[in-house]
Amino acid sequence: MTGPAVPFREIVLKVHSRCDLACDHCYVYEHADQSWRTRPKTISDHVVSRTAQRLAEHARTHALPSVSVILHGGEPLLAGPARLRRVCEEFGSALAGVAELDLRIHTNGLQLSPRYLDLFDEFDVKVGISLDGDRAANDRHRRYADGRSSHPLVLKAVELLRQERYRHLDLGLLCTIDIANDPVAVLDALTALEPPLIDFLLPHATWDEPPPRPAGSPTAYADWLLTVFDRWQEQGRPVPVRLFSSVLSTLSGGPSLTESLGLAPTDLVVVETDGQLEQVDSLKSAYEGAAATGFDVFTHSLDEVAAHPGVRARQLGLAGVSETCRRCPVVRSCGGGLYTHRYSSPGGFDNPSVYCADLAALIRGIEDRTAAGCESPAVREPGELLSAQQDLTRTLLAVLHGSLDGRGGEVWETAWALAAEVESGPAGEAALARVLAHPYTRTWLLDTLETLREGRPVQGPAVERLAASVAAAAVHARLDLAVPVAHRDGRLFLPTLGVVRVGGPGERGTALVRAEGDGFAVHAEGGARHIALGAVEGPHWQPVRALGAAGEREPGYAAGGPGPVPVYVLDDLDPYRACFDAPAADRLDRPAVDAWAASLARARALLAETVPEQAAEAATVLTTLTPLAAGAPVQVGRHGYGALGLAAGGGVRELALGLLGGFRRAKLRALAEVTDLYASDGSWEHRMPWLEEEPVPFSRLFSETYERVGLGLLAPRFLTGIAQALDMIEEAAEVTVDGKQLLARMRKEINGTQGTSGRNGRKTDADGAAVR
Repeated sequence: MTGPAVPFREIVLKVHSRCDLACDHCYVYEHADQSWRTRPKTISDHVVSRTAQRLAEHARTHALPSVSVILHGGEPLLAGPARLRRVCEEFGSALAGVAELDLRIHTNGLQLSPRYLDLFDEFDVKVGISLDGDRAANDRHRRYADGRSSHPLVLKAVELLRQERYRHLDLGLLCTIDIANDPVAVLDALTALEPPLIDFLLPHATWDEPPPRPAGSPTAYADWLLTVFDRWQEQGRPVPVRLFSSVLSTLSGGPSLTESLGLAPTDLVVVETDGQLEQVDSLKSAYEGAAATGFDVFTHSLDEVAAHPGVRARQLGLAGVSETCRRCPVVRSCGGGLYTHRYSSPGGFDNPSVYCADLAALIRGIEDRTAAGCESPAVREPGELLSAQQDLTRTLLAVLHGSLDGRGGEVWETAWALAAEVESGPAGEAALARVLAHPYTRTWLLDTLETLREGRPVQGPAVERLAASVAAAAVHARLDLAVPVAHRDGRLFLPTLGVVRVGGPGERGTALVRAEGDGFAVHAEGGARHIALGAVEGPHWQPVRALGAAGEREPGYAAGGPGPVPVYVLDDLDPYRACFDAPAADRLDRPAVDAWAASLARARALLAETVPEQAAEAATVLTTLTPLAAGAPVQVGRHGYGALGLAAGGGVRELALGLLGGFRRAKLRALAEVTDLYASDGSWEHRMPWLEEEPVPFSRLFSETYERVGLGLLAPRFLTGIAQALDMIEEAAEVTVDGKQLLARMRKEINGTQGTSGRNGRKTDADGAAVR
């Protein structure tokens, strides 16, 4: 077993080893392990003290910000108020100044009273109560030894906890499933109590002692739970249900929310009333001594327990499940099931869960019922992706403002106030959105936030960029607003517009930028300069240039001027354009711009002819091209959606393939920034059908497949192995609901591309080139 042991963040403390109920499904008293018979009834002061010291030592060693202590049994309330007070005081004292303490208690509720709840209120002990549903369901198992019903007293405890003065302590209800009970009646009874959470638990079982299946159905428990799920949906999901929330989370690429599902490593240890340190309690269902470690709080640290082979086996993620589970596409959601439920006497725990068929049916059933509602519109609609990207940029800007917390000085605060003024009207709001949507705005935000995270001071251009963006927006909107903008080396840069020369090399200062006449004026120390929008390059003005399609405009006109919207902005001025693997090229001269414009026009025409749908979408997205000094012909850098870096060289066909591939890479990254297409917390590796090399991470298989599908529409050689790759992605555990949505779109894209006709029906050669 490799890798460091996972520190414990949760202790289950057995404060009493007996119970006042005789539940016939209880793993402590009714299953294989009977060690409770030899334990002290009540935990001693010495065990409490040593456990608190061990936990504080462990938290300090691993710098844990918080730890949880769950008071358990048996029935923990049988320990009495005085003993529970001692536990709370001891742990509170030991953890003070070391880690935040989260105290909880899980009880059957029979002994719960204001005396206990006042104590729990004093120490902020959250209370979870076991209740199996309506009276008929609860009384099926949860009875007194003489057969009396426990239901009325449990309801009384729940109602007491619901009182306003105790409601903040309510942790929710735990319900053990019995498929003989009416699932709708069970859920209705639980939701009627308005708990903050419902936790459905599969009854503990193993391959040696499988769960009852009265009708013999291999998915009886899934069918029961899906009926509950349907009713829960029908009710409008009035209460969170941990099991369902966990499945929905993992289907969308998020974490598991319960130990019984998912691949997250265990971080829990049990302390018995005699101070013995044990593994998770449910292992008592497997065999006598299954939970034992041989360690105790008197002579062993928690680090020693964390290194125990049994504990480590539940910290290995994918490597810790059976081979059958590792090949299963739902393993991220089910995680092989609860560790205990995998046990069989011949094979130990190297098996799928005894509930394997149920878990698979439950996960797929929930996915089938919710996929449409969970899908991100950004995957379906290009316009939604652009909107989501703009929202992300705005969010990052707000995060930066909050993170600066005044450290940006007067320059930042003034610009922030002027931004609000610009946005006060529709024209200004649209203009600022246009400027912030520039791809290199994202580069600036990410770089500056990274500087703050590293604890370095933020100064100079990082602070001044906001004012320059606000000034550019005011110019676009034709607002009568003077915006102070810093200039360095005599150059004043306005995003989306260009550079105004206001002084000589080495000169620094602040100028006022204001929209005037047919352009804008810059008032600096040396005087004022008036720049007309659309003005060509001159001694004091370098515009951000735009490249129109053939026949639209003479190449090289200034961006921001009147006339048709350009196809591309050629940005060789923005200070934040240096975000590619290759260095950005210096400013191009006019002949170079003309050559670029001609090549791009021909490449764009080829794309429009052969892949019209992709070409049309790319035309609305790819707004900014930056010349690079070297490297791959087309590159995607650390910027917002809509930019590509281009290196000189190659023919029209190579440029068209580069633009198409770059667009696909940029779009996939943009999607991954606003939704989860696949989970990145696993260690799966896959072989790519078109490469004979070592297996690669799923992310690379997914991204290269997505790019090759797009390129295959232009050059069919890229479709080699694509069908196999799509099947691999579909069967992979990592792919999420949105990933499957994108997979379906990829399959739709390649329909009709396996033959010899291009998208417009023309015959194509082996690389998809039109035969004329």
